[in-house]
Amino acid sequence: MNKTAIYFIAGLMGVFIVGWQAYLEVKAQGADWLPVKYVRIEGAFQFIAKDKIKQVLGEHVRDGFYNADTQQIQVSVKALPWVESVWVERVWPDAINIKINEQVPVVRWGESALLNKKGRKFKPDKINDFSFLPLLVGPEGYEVKMLKIIAEMSDKLAKQDMTLAEFYIDERRSWTIKLQNKMLLNAGKNQPLKKILGFLNTIDLITKKQIAKIAVVDLRYSNGYALKWKQGEAEIDWKKIAEMSKT
Repeated sequence: MNKTAIYFIAGLMGVFIVGWQAYLEVKAQGADWLPVKYVRIEGAFQFIAKDKIKQVLGEHVRDGFYNADTQQIQVSVKALPWVESVWVERVWPDAINIKINEQVPVVRWGESALLNKKGRKFKPDKINDFSFLPLLVGPEGYEVKMLKIIAEMSDKLAKQDMTLAEFYIDERRSWTIKLQNKMLLNAGKNQPLKKILGFLNTIDLITKKQIAKIAVVDLRYSNGYALKWKQGEAEIDWKKIAEMSKT
């Protein structure tokens, strides 16, 4: 290595050392020398309070622009219940920009959590405010699977003017579904989705007035299903319906 190269490398090292020392000195000055004056929060919020975010940010920006740890800010904001994702950057000379995507709940999961459309679970402060959402109860790890199941059923239910209210999968993997009209579907654990869809495909054989009389549909049969009527309702004359369907 010739002298020119040695001098060049030594010069680069000197610049680096001086620059690093200058950076450390500026950093040590803290908020008094280069404070964070602006925190810009972007996002369309329905449930997130910006004041809550600013409260979380307070401890991270009090030591100035250079001491603001964007990764730690991201972790702290992401820990808020309604935050799905967050992106943070420092903007010279005195600003922190934060972009937040808010959680969008699609169903309740058990007694204390909600699920977003990706099947990710989160726990808001006031779960009772979301009693209008369908309730899903199932084994841990079944969140995505159960969302896919109700997506497969949704068109068939809508065609019959039915809406899912509750969906349970127990520890034996047996399915029970409750509809908004209070009808219960006991599907068991042997091809339950196939049986539910089969029932929805054949229910057109009876009128909507007759459908309203059904309390329980027992689908735990290899062929067909059994109906239990609401208390005080007369049973349907299936023989007459079968004859009408042939004409």
